[in-house]
Amino acid sequence: MINKKKLSNGISIEYLDQGAGEVMLLLHGLGSTKADWDFQKEAFSEAFRVIAPDLRGHGNSTKPSLKEDYGISQCGEDMKLLLQSLNIEKCTVVGFSMGGAIAFDMAVKYPSIFNKMVIVNTAPDFNNLGEFGEQMIQERTTLLKSEGMQAMAKKVSEGMFPDPEQKELQQIFYKRASENRLDPYYNSFITLMEWGLGDNIEKIAIPSLVIASELDYTPIDSKVKYVEKMKNAKLEIIKNSRHGVTMDQPTEFNKVVLNFMNS
Repeated sequence: MINKKKLSNGISIEYLDQGAGEVMLLLHGLGSTKADWDFQKEAFSEAFRVIAPDLRGHGNSTKPSLKEDYGISQCGEDMKLLLQSLNIEKCTVVGFSMGGAIAFDMAVKYPSIFNKMVIVNTAPDFNNLGEFGEQMIQERTTLLKSEGMQAMAKKVSEGMFPDPEQKELQQIFYKRASENRLDPYYNSFITLMEWGLGDNIEKIAIPSLVIASELDYTPIDSKVKYVEKMKNAKLEIIKNSRHGVTMDQPTEFNKVVLNFMNS
């Protein structure tokens, strides 16, 4: 069922609420929506209650006009308030890409909320990606300002799903991403690139699964390094997958996550 709640901070969040039992909070990636989890919601909700929101600035949730009203910490607070409004005390947080950054931030600030955590193709320090991060900021800023949101959607969808047999996935994701308004997308992107956990990652003791795609933008070695800093984390690598692993390898992804949930 699709619902919408106005939170105590004034932000309205639209979310999917499906299934019953232990709660899984599914957080989507930058420039996307709760539809990132279309290939998970049925499988996961057979045994769990799935809550999948549109994050602020995305989908059918509130899109603030000011940059200072965006950021990973603000999104994390939204999720805490959403859970409180639903009388959910504990859950497993599953975060993909930007959603993984939000999960990391919540794990430091609100650890009592968590049963477990699943981190998917993300980093704990977007503000420390070096040349790769600087290049991403420059390229995306230039593309957005010169050609607009449709050009950005085309670039991202083709990068995530480049193979001929992935044409349908590419078109689905292009449509979803192209519906973003430029300013909310840019503000979400630039505040993501300003965020990082630093040494706080060493404080995270929540049982955690980190999922890395074999062909993700960032190398597997970078995930190995941050998993080693966490107190209770393990790494799973999904072969023949790129950044959008929830979509390009859903069967294997679902199996890995459900094995972790049931362990």
